Amino acid sequence: MANQVEPDATASGLGAQVRRQRTALLVLGVIGAILIGVAIGALIRLPLNNSSEPDPGAVDIGFTQDMSAHHAQAVEMAGVVLVRSTDTDVRRLAYDIMTTQQNQVGRMQGWLQLWGKPAQGVDGYMGWMSTQSGGHGHAGTAETPSGPMPTMPGMATPADLAALRQATGPELDTRFLQLMLRHHQGGFPMIQYAAEHAETTAVRTLADTMNKTQRGEAQLITTMLTARGATPLPPS
Repeated sequence: MANQVEPDATASGLGAQVRRQRTALLVLGVIGAILIGVAIGALIRLPLNNSSEPDPGAVDIGFTQDMSAHHAQAVEMAGVVLVRSTDTDVRRLAYDIMTTQQNQVGRMQGWLQLWGKPAQGVDGYMGWMSTQSGGHGHAGTAETPSGPMPTMPGMATPADLAALRQATGPELDTRFLQLMLRHHQGGFPMIQYAAEHAETTAVRTLADTMNKTQRGEAQLITTMLTARGATPLPPS
């Protein structure tokens, strides 16, 4: 019959429609997370129990700038997998990471606006970790860099991101888990340093929250990799 639609064509059309709807919901979710984060960041203006909050120092400013960039890549990788993966567990993890970290980016960028500081530094990364003379003082933390670095630990390379976008099926899921675990692990020294040395309560509290959340996610990702017969990547 002339008006008969081939089953394959119908399935393909429905699949494309679902993907478009999924992408639209993803975009709306990211926008909502940004707006919520900025609104929460603006609350730093409100006095808390009439106590005076100290002015942000180099650690507060540098951490919020650098961690915004670090988070942005995690959000990018999570978005790729959330749209293209068919693994429910991987997609759930990607959604949690994307929404949580985008919310935190909005919060940090809101603080930078209130402080009158640029969204990103211009002299490299992690130089703010060399501004404290006391050092870390206990095991389990990385050495403090002696000055600004050209990149941050754990960041995926352009080749890593290209391979992630091209991967499909189980390979896509495994690549994402490996890259995200290394990404989390690379950010821990910055997060812990900010939790210890930031001037403002808001930044120290946020860094502590990041530390707890991402360590839990790192443990989950390690378990997921083991279940898939894969191993973590070496540090970058």
